[in-house]
Amino acid sequence: MRAARYHGNRDVRVEEVERRSIGADEVRLDVEACGICGSDLKEYVDGPRAIPTEPHPLTGETLPVTMGHEIGGTVVDVGSAVEGVEPGMNVAVSPVMWCGECRLCESGNYHLCADKGWVGFSGDGGGFAEEVIVSQEKAIPLPEGVPAEMGALAEPFTVGLHAIHRSAFEAGDTAAVFGCGPIGLTIVQNLRAAGAQRIYASEPQQMRREIAGECGADVPIDPFDEDPVDRILDETDGVDVAFEVAGTEPTLNQAVSSTRPTGDITVVSIFEGAAAIHPGQLVTGERTIRGTASRLSGPRSFEEFDAVVSQFANGGLDPESLVTSRIELDDIDDGFEQLLGDDVSEIKILVKP
Repeated sequence: MRAARYHGNRDVRVEEVERRSIGADEVRLDVEACGICGSDLKEYVDGPRAIPTEPHPLTGETLPVTMGHEIGGTVVDVGSAVEGVEPGMNVAVSPVMWCGECRLCESGNYHLCADKGWVGFSGDGGGFAEEVIVSQEKAIPLPEGVPAEMGALAEPFTVGLHAIHRSAFEAGDTAAVFGCGPIGLTIVQNLRAAGAQRIYASEPQQMRREIAGECGADVPIDPFDEDPVDRILDETDGVDVAFEVAGTEPTLNQAVSSTRPTGDITVVSIFEGAAAIHPGQLVTGERTIRGTASRLSGPRSFEEFDAVVSQFANGGLDPESLVTSRIELDDIDDGFEQLLGDDVSEIKILVKP
């Protein structure tokens, strides 16, 4: 079969690879779509980082590996021990791998496993391919009426939902989101679905601000045109919760400054380096700042994935709103370069193997 394999920095090749046999507890999927994620772009430009250059402790594999972790597909085969997942089902993939033996796994925090890996980074297949094999618990059935393609959007939407679960958000709260890339937009949608009273969204790119408004942001703000903190504090005594999703020192400080005393700040971005904040804002206002690591995994992954795909089905969330292009596997390099370049019209590109 054909697969896009990562060989090194800016070196992704579409190659013929052998189909492997399926294990007793595994599921084989025809990949309908796989989204290009920001973490794929970082690996493409700056890697190898997540992709192992030494054998990964869970897969034993090293580069080259097949990339792609935002996967939607249709089940074509199941192992002898699989129950509840059948050929013909449309599914999304929960991509985190875990050992099941470390202290974090034993406490149910599989997504924080000491040896964690990811489908599409750590070996054993990925979604930029005609098919992928995953263990049964990673195959999340989609409700009737949700097409396999939209399964590729389930993973980023669960990242947004998990960020809200990690925060102190409660229905009726006011919220601010700093950065409206794909994950920021999923947070906006999840906040709206969860009953936020008012949502501020700060984003310099006009198209993304407009989509943020369509996704449920009450007040999209251009931070180059006005200070988002001033706007928020002019209209409120500070929001209840803020989410930093841009990965810059200024947006981190804005997220802190935009909250009321006792407010809550959740950092979602992967920062490239250190960022300074004034601890006095946390102390004198008794604010809380916390991080969020992706999404739940292991048996608990069904909680967030099921919540997301159920809302895909009932219209509470709109995954199609994030999709700006669909491309073929042979065009994957072009897709990476589009998202890395100056073209601000792209948000989520789906690869269609």
